[in-house]
Amino acid sequence: MKKQEAREYRCTVEATVAVAGGKWKPLIIYYLLSGTKRFGELRKLIGGITQRSLTLQLRELESHGIITREVFAEVPPRVEYSLTELGLTLAPLLNAMKEWGDSYICWQEANGNKTDES
Repeated sequence: MKKQEAREYRCTVEATVAVAGGKWKPLIIYYLLSGTKRFGELRKLIGGITQRSLTLQLRELESHGIITREVFAEVPPRVEYSLTELGLTLAPLLNAMKEWGDSYICWQEANGNKTDES
């Protein structure tokens, strides 16, 4: 897979969001933290993602050096995805997001699921 061309970012948070942000990438990275997964496993774990979207997100993560894609010469072909050393450095970020999410869900439950929209 072709590596991403270097680009300039206005701040380091922008770089993080460009590489690991969005609707699906954090979930992909989070589930790969527990180990190597096949395409179908990731799709089931994430839920609600189309095959095309998952494919595109995996390609982007691979091009940024966050994951590796290993193809096995079998019939039918088997492909496995794993985090690289660089990808593993995102673990503290994803764990912090998980902790915040846990706290937020508790807060929502304590406040009757009130949101800005209600």
